[in-house]
Amino acid sequence: MAISLPLVFTAPRRGRPPTHLADLSPADRKTAVTAAGQPAFRADQLARHYFGNLTRDPAEMTDLPANGRAEFVDAVLPELLTEVRSLACDDGDTRKTLWRAHDGTLIESVLMRYPDRITLCVSSQAGCGMACPFCATGQGGLQRNLSTGEIVEQVRLAARAARDGAMGEPGRLSNIVFMGMGEPLANYKRVMEAVRLITAPAPHGLGISARSVTVSTVGLVPAIEKLTAEGLPVRLAVSLHTPDDELRDTLVPVNDRWKIDEVLTAARTYADTTGRRVSIEYALIRDVNDQPWRADLLGRLLRERLGQLVHVNLIPLNPTPGSEWDASPRPVQDEFVRRVRAAGVTCTVRDTRGQEIAAACGQLAAAEK
Repeated sequence: MAISLPLVFTAPRRGRPPTHLADLSPADRKTAVTAAGQPAFRADQLARHYFGNLTRDPAEMTDLPANGRAEFVDAVLPELLTEVRSLACDDGDTRKTLWRAHDGTLIESVLMRYPDRITLCVSSQAGCGMACPFCATGQGGLQRNLSTGEIVEQVRLAARAARDGAMGEPGRLSNIVFMGMGEPLANYKRVMEAVRLITAPAPHGLGISARSVTVSTVGLVPAIEKLTAEGLPVRLAVSLHTPDDELRDTLVPVNDRWKIDEVLTAARTYADTTGRRVSIEYALIRDVNDQPWRADLLGRLLRERLGQLVHVNLIPLNPTPGSEWDASPRPVQDEFVRRVRAAGVTCTVRDTRGQEIAAACGQLAAAEK
């Protein structure tokens, strides 16, 4: 039985973020620089500082004329995000930061250190309009899309924090997952622009491998088809959460528009085109979608539709305020994994990082208090 929840695909209008270097094409950057009273070649200097040196601090840009330097930098590299607070857990290996944008909009991003990598979970929207009832972000509704600059700025700040030892030993930000606040493919143009800047080599981008970038979606089929045509070797993650349409209509309301068959068809085309395995995200909820028959059905369905080009990422449900749902007991979880694997589909359980600071999957709500 489906519940009636609003679907929002167009962000409400709020104050537009100031135009930033990251919002502009190379030609437009030069135009912006000359409009700020400097010769066009300064655009490349600013890009080297921002993308290469990870700074927007005029004091660090000693190759620029001292007279009027701060005003010039502020004009082309305006401050987009101000840190409200950061919280850490997991012995300092997980760090959630609350940011305030120019118009007071609040967003969150999560930086995570693992033995072999440092990963940033980045937000693409303030809030989310997909209305999934088990997700705190979705229940808060959509405030607005983030600009390209606001998305890239989260990554730049995280890369600088990792480099400067904010999580202990200095390290390099290596992986980006668009699994923070929002539905990335509902902010398609800006997310794609951000991905290109994140993956472009310095000084024109942040130089993170496209194969280390994951773009998540609840299943916006036309946008998955557009992503396929982009030719970017990023990983696609599909939040499926159940193998049957009846339950998915409730858990993922967008399923009213694009059913599982259509979503998996688009995912298979993406996998065949890019050669990248598709990640199927599955939040395991006690007595809701954790039945053995659903594990069997999930395994068979994915084996038939995606073959070897799929991996199931099982996510024990993270608690959210006021939710009546909970994670499945460990024995139920283990049996679910066993049954999916028995069907010939790889399946692993996601590390539940950041629960105690509400930084885990589905918990980001960007609350000041």
